[in-house]
Amino acid sequence: MKYVNNMDENMKENEKIKNNEVDVVIPLYKPGNELAGIIDKLSRQTCHISNIILINTECEGYDETKMLSWNNEITSKQSEDDRKANIVFKSIQKNQFNHGLTRNMGMLLSEAEFVVFMTQDAIPKNKYLIEELLKPFEDEDVYVAYARQLPRNNCKYVERYVRQFNYPDYDIVKTKETFEQYGIKNIFCSDVCAAYRRDQHVKIGGFKKTDFNEDMIYAYDVIMSGKKVYYASKAKVIHSHNYSYIQQFNRNIQIGRSQKEFDYIFANLKSEDEGIKMLLNGIRYLMKNKKWYYVPDLIISTGFKYAGYQIGKHGV
Repeated sequence: MKYVNNMDENMKENEKIKNNEVDVVIPLYKPGNELAGIIDKLSRQTCHISNIILINTECEGYDETKMLSWNNEITSKQSEDDRKANIVFKSIQKNQFNHGLTRNMGMLLSEAEFVVFMTQDAIPKNKYLIEELLKPFEDEDVYVAYARQLPRNNCKYVERYVRQFNYPDYDIVKTKETFEQYGIKNIFCSDVCAAYRRDQHVKIGGFKKTDFNEDMIYAYDVIMSGKKVYYASKAKVIHSHNYSYIQQFNRNIQIGRSQKEFDYIFANLKSEDEGIKMLLNGIRYLMKNKKWYYVPDLIISTGFKYAGYQIGKHGV
């Protein structure tokens, strides 16, 4: 009987999770053809999504007319049952977009208990994404939970390793007490797919005005307030990029600039330490898997990342 009772309790907890009101916010900029398919997958989740809020940055060819076309395409591909999410379009000008403030706008457009932020190229792995992303919130001290990112089929081998390094197959709970263990990874979080308690997000002050790292900066605020950041490894999205060396260089200039701007956070959390760890572990990983011929690619890409980061951080 005790086993049955425990099962009943678990079933009640799962039902509680599935009944939580949740919205999804996706900022858009020249989205690809996969957008409609992503929204269809979101509409088929085990947890019902009330609203999918699409914040479109207008540019040539992606104006109100294009938005109406998206709406028709998305509606035609959505699930036909009663759990279909309501699609909400919001349009902004290019000079209004900011990674932090635009997401704050999405948060304020929602009245849900939880808000999930995603990017326009993050594809739900299965129908359990939202359910698994909300499970950590059974702990009232968890204010944000982020998903595991899996590589696309065409992902380069070195990038596959990077995905595995940053997104392992086990859960992680991060608090004030785990800074020594994880270093800068203690505040690592990714709005490629992450869920937030809406009321607490507003109370803490939301995302800062920044063009990069808004998720990590918010995670720092959460942890310093005595609450928790949760990496939910069973919540999975397919997301990766085959960046060129120059693209990696430019991206890391942005990372360096952001860390310079928020020096009070990053001064004692060295990205360099994590970069060295990833490089050395990567070389061992490639040698162990007899992929030694990818070692030069790993070293060169790491070098471009480091150079860009230093230029961004020190304004060289």
